[in-house]
Amino acid sequence: MIPAIGSALPRIETNIIQGGLSTGLSSGVGAAASGQPGFAEVMSKVASDAIGTMKNAEAVSVQGINGQASTQAVVDAVMNAERTLNTAVAVRDKVVAAYQELSRMAI
Repeated sequence: MIPAIGSALPRIETNIIQGGLSTGLSSGVGAAASGQPGFAEVMSKVASDAIGTMKNAEAVSVQGINGQASTQAVVDAVMNAERTLNTAVAVRDKVVAAYQELSRMAI
Protein backbone atom coordinates (compact mmCIF):
# COMPACT_ATOMS: atom_id res chain seq x y z
CA MET A 1 0.00 0.00 0.00
CA ILE A 2 1.19 3.51 -0.66
CA PRO A 3 2.42 4.92 2.69
CA ALA A 4 0.41 8.14 2.30
CA ILE A 5 -2.83 6.18 1.97
CA GLY A 6 -2.00 3.93 4.92
CA SER A 7 -1.25 6.86 7.19
CA ALA A 8 -4.37 8.77 6.09
CA LEU A 9 -6.78 5.98 7.01
CA PRO A 10 -7.56 5.79 10.73
CA ARG A 11 -7.04 2.70 12.77
CA ILE A 12 -10.04 1.67 14.85
CA GLU A 13 -9.26 -0.04 18.11
CA THR A 14 -12.01 -1.88 19.93
CA ASN A 15 -10.32 -3.00 23.15
CA ILE A 16 -12.78 -4.20 25.76
CA ILE A 17 -12.26 -3.20 29.39
CA GLN A 18 -13.34 -5.47 32.25
CA GLY A 19 -17.04 -5.20 32.87
CA GLY A 20 -17.97 -5.18 29.19
CA LEU A 21 -17.44 -1.48 28.52
CA SER A 22 -15.60 -0.39 25.42
CA THR A 23 -12.85 2.23 25.21
CA GLY A 24 -14.87 4.49 23.00
CA LEU A 25 -17.42 2.56 21.03
CA SER A 26 -20.01 0.45 22.80
CA SER A 27 -21.60 -2.63 21.33
CA GLY A 28 -24.85 -1.87 23.14
CA VAL A 29 -27.07 -4.12 25.21
CA GLY A 30 -29.74 -4.54 22.53
CA ALA A 31 -27.29 -5.67 19.87
CA ALA A 32 -25.62 -8.17 22.19
CA ALA A 33 -28.92 -9.63 23.34
CA SER A 34 -30.25 -10.13 19.81
CA GLY A 35 -27.02 -11.68 18.50
CA GLN A 36 -26.39 -8.85 16.02
CA PRO A 37 -22.93 -7.26 15.76
CA GLY A 38 -22.36 -4.15 17.83
CA PHE A 39 -21.51 -0.67 16.57
CA ALA A 40 -17.78 -1.11 17.16
CA GLU A 41 -17.75 -4.38 15.21
CA VAL A 42 -19.66 -2.86 12.31
CA MET A 43 -17.38 0.19 12.15
CA SER A 44 -14.31 -2.04 12.31
CA LYS A 45 -15.66 -4.13 9.40
CA VAL A 46 -16.46 -0.99 7.38
CA ALA A 47 -12.95 0.36 7.95
CA SER A 48 -11.29 -2.90 6.94
CA ASP A 49 -13.49 -3.13 3.83
CA ALA A 50 -12.53 0.44 2.90
CA ILE A 51 -8.85 -0.35 3.27
CA GLY A 52 -9.31 -3.48 1.15
CA THR A 53 -11.04 -1.47 -1.57
CA MET A 54 -8.20 1.07 -1.62
CA LYS A 55 -5.57 -1.68 -1.80
CA ASN A 56 -7.47 -3.38 -4.63
CA ALA A 57 -7.68 -0.13 -6.61
CA GLU A 58 -3.96 0.41 -6.14
CA ALA A 59 -3.13 -3.13 -7.27
CA VAL A 60 -5.39 -2.95 -10.33
CA SER A 61 -3.91 0.44 -11.25
CA VAL A 62 -0.40 -0.99 -11.14
CA GLN A 63 -1.57 -3.95 -13.25
CA GLY A 64 -3.06 -1.50 -15.74
CA ILE A 65 0.25 0.38 -15.98
CA ASN A 66 2.02 -2.93 -16.64
CA GLY A 67 -0.55 -3.85 -19.28
CA GLN A 68 -1.99 -6.75 -17.29
CA ALA A 69 -5.44 -5.22 -16.64
CA SER A 70 -7.95 -3.65 -18.99
CA THR A 71 -8.80 0.03 -18.91
CA GLN A 72 -12.34 -0.86 -17.85
CA ALA A 73 -11.06 -2.83 -14.84
CA VAL A 74 -8.78 0.04 -13.80
CA VAL A 75 -11.56 2.62 -14.10
CA ASP A 76 -13.99 0.38 -12.19
CA ALA A 77 -11.50 -0.16 -9.35
CA VAL A 78 -10.61 3.53 -9.13
CA MET A 79 -14.28 4.56 -9.14
CA ASN A 80 -14.98 2.08 -6.31
CA ALA A 81 -12.06 3.53 -4.36
CA GLU A 82 -13.33 7.07 -4.95
CA ARG A 83 -16.82 6.14 -3.76
CA THR A 84 -15.33 4.47 -0.66
CA LEU A 85 -13.17 7.50 0.11
CA ASN A 86 -16.14 9.88 -0.28
CA THR A 87 -18.17 7.68 2.09
CA ALA A 88 -15.34 7.62 4.65
CA VAL A 89 -15.02 11.40 4.50
CA ALA A 90 -18.79 11.83 4.93
CA VAL A 91 -18.82 9.51 7.97
CA ARG A 92 -15.84 11.36 9.44
CA ASP A 93 -17.58 14.69 8.95
CA LYS A 94 -20.73 13.40 10.69
CA VAL A 95 -18.68 12.05 13.62
CA VAL A 96 -16.86 15.37 14.01
CA ALA A 97 -20.15 17.30 13.85
CA ALA A 98 -21.69 15.01 16.47
CA TYR A 99 -18.65 15.44 18.74
CA GLN A 100 -18.80 19.21 18.39
CA GLU A 101 -22.52 19.17 19.21
CA LEU A 102 -21.87 17.08 22.31
CA SER A 103 -19.04 19.34 23.43
CA ARG A 104 -21.35 22.37 23.28
CA MET A 105 -23.95 20.77 25.57
CA ALA A 106 -24.14 22.06 29.11
CA ILE A 107 -23.66 19.45 31.78
